[in-house]
Amino acid sequence: MEDSKRLLDNIDKVHTTEMGMDRIRRNLGLEDVDVVEYCKKKILEINCKIHKQGKNWYCSIDGIIITINSYSYTIITAHLK
Repeated sequence: MEDSKRLLDNIDKVHTTEMGMDRIRRNLGLEDVDVVEYCKKKILEINCKIHKQGKNWYCSIDGIIITINSYSYTIITAHLK
């Protein structure tokens, strides 16, 4: 299965930790936002470029890179390019 299709087919499994939420909020300057839903929405956008390198997926869109562990579907971080 193509890597990006695998991620998109399992988008409902994408999650993060409390520390991950804080890190993503800080890195992207977000406040009262559900960061998991924010990241999922970005990943599902048609212009999102998804590639897998090693154990992680990297999703690039709108100047943001979202890093997701490909085994656990955990959002590790998101930051501005």
